[in-house]
Amino acid sequence: MTEKKREGGCQCGEVRYEISGEPIFAAICHCSMCRRANAAPAVAWAMFHESQLRFSKGEVKTYASSSEAQRGFCERCGTQISFTATFLPELIDVTIGSLDDPESVQPTLHYWHSNHLSWVEFSDNLPRHPELPPFS
Repeated sequence: MTEKKREGGCQCGEVRYEISGEPIFAAICHCSMCRRANAAPAVAWAMFHESQLRFSKGEVKTYASSSEAQRGFCERCGTQISFTATFLPELIDVTIGSLDDPESVQPTLHYWHSNHLSWVEFSDNLPRHPELPPFS
């Protein structure tokens, strides 16, 4: 069986990436930092091992959104592509919306739901965690 490959990139095409294999998990984040960084009411993320991701064109610039976290984005168009944090060593989150085929990864839960906007409700039946989900 061949390993699943996914590709994605930013809006302008300056940054492109390839991902091999399946995500560890995928989720929708409702935290205020993700909302601001993406100018969106919530952000869908897929988590992978850093070794699964390869930038095939360009590179992301990073912004330290906190003392523990870095957000990767295209310097030219501003598309947010990645999130890494010291509390998630050797892992990287990729914005599902930056995938060429975002339908290929479906979120399985919501997190930081305690911060969700009252006027945004998803019609799914996925679990909603008030903060980070348990990592076991």
